[in-house]
Amino acid sequence: MFGAIYIGLSGLNAYSRGLEQVSNNVTNLNTSGFRGSTVTFQNYYGSGSQGGLSHSTDSRGGGNGVGIGDNRLDFTEGQLRQTGNDLDLAIDGGGFLVLMDGDKMLYARTGSFEVDKQGFIVLSGTNYRLATLDASGRPVSLSIDQSRTNAPLGTTTIKFSDNLSSSATAAVTVNDMTVYDNAGGAHKWTAKFEKVAGSSTDATSGTNISSWTMTITDDKGATIATKTLKFIGSIVDPTTSQIDVEDTTNGFTVKLDFSSVQSYSAGTASTLRSASIDGHGVGTLTTVTVNSSGHLELAYSNEQKLDLGAVALADFRDPQALKEQNGGLFTYSGSGERMFLSSGDPRVGQVKAKQLEASNVDLSKQFGDLILIQRGFQASSQIVSVSNDMIQQLFGIRGQG
Repeated sequence: MFGAIYIGLSGLNAYSRGLEQVSNNVTNLNTSGFRGSTVTFQNYYGSGSQGGLSHSTDSRGGGNGVGIGDNRLDFTEGQLRQTGNDLDLAIDGGGFLVLMDGDKMLYARTGSFEVDKQGFIVLSGTNYRLATLDASGRPVSLSIDQSRTNAPLGTTTIKFSDNLSSSATAAVTVNDMTVYDNAGGAHKWTAKFEKVAGSSTDATSGTNISSWTMTITDDKGATIATKTLKFIGSIVDPTTSQIDVEDTTNGFTVKLDFSSVQSYSAGTASTLRSASIDGHGVGTLTTVTVNSSGHLELAYSNEQKLDLGAVALADFRDPQALKEQNGGLFTYSGSGERMFLSSGDPRVGQVKAKQLEASNVDLSKQFGDLILIQRGFQASSQIVSVSNDMIQQLFGIRGQG
């Protein structure tokens, strides 16, 4: 009967610890990236010390009670929720973000990140640095301090397109072409096209040849260059399809590309325009985020972007070897295979910016476990109570004499 008391006490102990696990799951219902644990119980068989309670029984086939099972984390994905913050990161898939803590690595399913004083992307409130993959596929931390300014790029080409009407009578003007010198200085150019009176005929094809005088001026009205543009019929003359214009004052040369321009009769209306102009001025850092490809990307005030490499994602053959830490972090001490991959690999999923992953706790399941644990605790307490009553009755037996 004393053995029955110990068995009942093992139930009280196991269900108390089970209640702790359920309580931890429920209270972390709104913790971003939290992974709930599954409550399980296991039987004890044989004699000796089990579950912190020492007892033995001589009954054949008798068990020695119950204990709490090994803590197993539930790695079911939680819901992804929009936040709007550029460095809120989550994973749509089974991978883990890799964080560097010196020579150690930590792992997280989601997190809010920020740029620290040294330019590293760190988990908010910590010094844990977000890792990206280097050229050899290893996770490394990097600083954006060397990339806070985007260097200027001088304009080399202006591409024109559409139609310069062969029957135009007035000058055709293309305004507000912003070009950049090699130091990043911006200049506004205007191209004015005036048709040259008269025409000639191509000796080979017999096609009419027309000419236009092109004058390039800056925003101060100063003439940069005067050139001639020719057409053979409606097609630009190959000898003038690309014209170099040198700005001697600011020390740079721009190629004007007319290879996509036609000269059809459209009354007096022309649709000539500058389709594209390369080059840009100096840019300052405006945004740090992770793009749709899962790469860390910097955006600048000059509308340029810089790719700093893929965010490192970890895949574990044995996720149960991960040990949960404070703040939704995990450490890994397992001997199983661990791989570092980039976003988009089906083994790890995709990195999502401006989103956080919610807790994966299923509240209805937790309440169901809570009821079962309560009933188990009540039943175990009844065993202790009944065993105590039987011992009391035994103590009340009087000998015959």
